[in-house]
Amino acid sequence: MTSINQRAELQNQIWKIANDVRGSVDGWDFKQFVLGTLFYRFISENFTNYIEGGDASVNYPGLPDNVITPEIKDDAVKTKGYFIYPSQLFVNVAKNANKNPNLNTDLATIFTAIESSANGYPSEDDIKGLFADFDTTSSRLGNTVEHKNSRLAAVLKGVEGLKFGNFEDNQIDLFGDAYEFLISNYAANAGKSGGEFFTPQHVSKLIAQLAMHKQKTVNKIYDPAAGSGSLLLQAKKHFDNHIIEEGFFGQEINHTTYNLARMNMFLHNVNYDKFHIVLGNTLIDPQLRDEKPFDAIVSNPPYSVKWIGSDDPTLINDDRFAPAGVLAPKSKADFAFVLHALSYLSGKGRAALVCFPGIFYRGGAEQMIRKYLIDNNFVETVISLAPNLFYGTSIAVNILVLSKHKTDTKTQFIDASGEDFFKKETNNNVLTDAQIDRIMDLFDQKKEDAHIATSIDNSAIAENDYNLSVSSYVEAKDTREVIDIHALNKEIAATVSRIDVLRAEIDSIVAEINQD
Repeated sequence: MTSINQRAELQNQIWKIANDVRGSVDGWDFKQFVLGTLFYRFISENFTNYIEGGDASVNYPGLPDNVITPEIKDDAVKTKGYFIYPSQLFVNVAKNANKNPNLNTDLATIFTAIESSANGYPSEDDIKGLFADFDTTSSRLGNTVEHKNSRLAAVLKGVEGLKFGNFEDNQIDLFGDAYEFLISNYAANAGKSGGEFFTPQHVSKLIAQLAMHKQKTVNKIYDPAAGSGSLLLQAKKHFDNHIIEEGFFGQEINHTTYNLARMNMFLHNVNYDKFHIVLGNTLIDPQLRDEKPFDAIVSNPPYSVKWIGSDDPTLINDDRFAPAGVLAPKSKADFAFVLHALSYLSGKGRAALVCFPGIFYRGGAEQMIRKYLIDNNFVETVISLAPNLFYGTSIAVNILVLSKHKTDTKTQFIDASGEDFFKKETNNNVLTDAQIDRIMDLFDQKKEDAHIATSIDNSAIAENDYNLSVSSYVEAKDTREVIDIHALNKEIAATVSRIDVLRAEIDSIVAEINQD
């Protein structure tokens, strides 16, 4: 199952399940049950594949639990990060879902057991709480046990019917792609937090390529506002696994989204020892200091959120913010994320960050931070994108590319907001692969391209009050019609002469009529 049509069919099936079973439950909330069930099936089948090891004579789901020795369990947890007994597998639970009067409590027990299987092992932090948002006893599923079980069974049976292909044929990413499809559709339909919750794959692809550009290998890749992990996973999709040597790192403040990011890693076959996603406020409680520096950083941080800023006087001494000499405004934390990323960036790497346009021209503290970035030659490129690329917002955002290894003292500006740089679709604009390639070519070549790309000496930017708006340096193409005034005057003169002739003819006709 690799064709576009097959993938589209799969996505339609998943969306149908979500709509059929959610009933009166709000879709934005109910996504947790559909996504959680997808994840449950994935790890069950993935674990089964590991235990069976390609031996057709072994049928792990058909084995009794009591044949599992402590040695088998210990070895499996060390390798896979978790353990699932045969009776706990998705296939066995789904098979009898419609007849099980204890379905909701059985599922809760199974999820707790899977998470607990990692206790005391290196994978404990990566497994703990993965099913926390899949609350099988939630009143959102219904007011009675029967209602809860009925809806849970519908989800289980729906997911059971999805055809994902054989793991041996390397079709495992279909789980992840289907998962991201469902997240993106809920983000688009929710009308709330969509842009922050999920970065569309086409934008993620551009950001990943910018951060990884011409790096033969990177030590690791990091997202300080990881969301559902889509930006990190685009780097995995676009580049061979061996290029990202030590794995995928991120921090996320929202507990639900943090769980989604970890699930998403498993769903894309990133083993527990190749990712480290942590929960917490990146700006005031960064938890990955010991992992820096990173050769590649990608992020779509929340736009202009409030933060503690100057209300915490110790932050100005933080090694992330101290070099700029000023903190980002309390009402707009955008540059706090920028400075955090810069601090975590290695000397050979790049950071590509989605930014709200206002931070590039406003005064005050934001202007002082821009001065620090330009005077120290950290800004490689600013790219303006088309509007309506993100779910839940029509804002035309920018991408800021940071680098600590520039060989010149110029900053590049690319205007990719015109009609040549997006494709109009039903609800949102999208970037096609060809358009992404064109932006990447402009970024790579650093050549002048009239009305699209230019490079400006940092001294000229300083003279312009450190304004980093693309429109300040890339002259918009004049689409007005060019008129030849001399030709127009001749045309007008000829028209006037013709009018005079017509008037004379009309006067003559009127005179003849009057004589009659």
